[in-house]
Amino acid sequence: MVEKIVNKYEPDYVSPPGETLVDVLESLEMPQVMLATRMGRPTKTINEIIKGRTAITPDTALQLEKVLGIPASFWNNRERQFREFLSKVKETRSLEGQMKWFSLFPVREMMQLGWINKVSRKSAQLVELLKFFRIAEPKQWKRVWSFPSAVFRKSKAFQSNRYALSVWLRQGEIEVEQIDCKDFNSDTFKAMLSKIRTLTNESPNTFMDKMMELCALAGVAVVFVPEIRGARVCGATRWLTQRKALIQLSLRYKTNDHLWFTFFHEAGHILRHGKKDLFIEGIKDDNPLEAEADEFSRNLLIDDKLYREFVRTGDFSRGTIKSFADRIGIAPGIVVGRLQHDKHIEYSFFNDLKVKYRWAKSE
Repeated sequence: MVEKIVNKYEPDYVSPPGETLVDVLESLEMPQVMLATRMGRPTKTINEIIKGRTAITPDTALQLEKVLGIPASFWNNRERQFREFLSKVKETRSLEGQMKWFSLFPVREMMQLGWINKVSRKSAQLVELLKFFRIAEPKQWKRVWSFPSAVFRKSKAFQSNRYALSVWLRQGEIEVEQIDCKDFNSDTFKAMLSKIRTLTNESPNTFMDKMMELCALAGVAVVFVPEIRGARVCGATRWLTQRKALIQLSLRYKTNDHLWFTFFHEAGHILRHGKKDLFIEGIKDDNPLEAEADEFSRNLLIDDKLYREFVRTGDFSRGTIKSFADRIGIAPGIVVGRLQHDKHIEYSFFNDLKVKYRWAKSE
């Protein structure tokens, strides 16, 4: 991650072009009345331009060039700069009333992660936040990010902050813009999932790139986005278009069994469920669609028949777990996680067989 630092000079005041016009007239010892006569304009118009009440139009700028010898581009630029300044002043005053909305977002963390530019003033940070969401005003956030079609997995233990969650989801949208995907094909995706399953014993440096490449060939963009404070999410699935799906993953639980189960769970949503819903994982409910995705993930990672045969032996020693995982071609930590979930072993058993992941720190 490359840190973005913005050093941009923004003047606190921009004088109206009329002030420059006054200086030029004084240097030429030309009264406003004479300028008006030479331009064929009413004296009142010249006076209004000087006071900043009337804008210098391109036609007026051309007349000033002919009479005063100063290029029309100069007057046009001065007018543009002044009007932009007035607009920014107006916007700043308007945005100052939106600071309560701004305070709901983890802006400091967003700047630390490089998701928005580092700026010091609160008003400038608010503008960066609006740019991040690609909205003109805070009120547009509710329309775009109210999640009307979302299927939330709600938990009594963890309630996701929707503002932080929207930040995490939006960052996924930004990162997926860099991924070139083919049109979605369900048969291709199924074939790719079989190949991806063989990667569970690989390191993140190897499996992340391969996973993203294989999924892109099937029309599914995969992005890894660090969890942001308050989001409390381990994965999400949605369709960006009718031909392109997105799987977004964090490392919320930081172990390989959780990551791989979540990935194949999201894949189950893509293959089995509709294209209009947003599925967010990390919080839990009794939604049958979530149960179906859970079943899809379990069976793809560990064949149900082989798993039941293994469980019937009742031998859950370290050696047999590793041997079974090796025989079915997956990481032993995934088998441990499944046995723990199904209460065949305690959650404290064999956690050393799980691989812990962490986000690499950027220089």
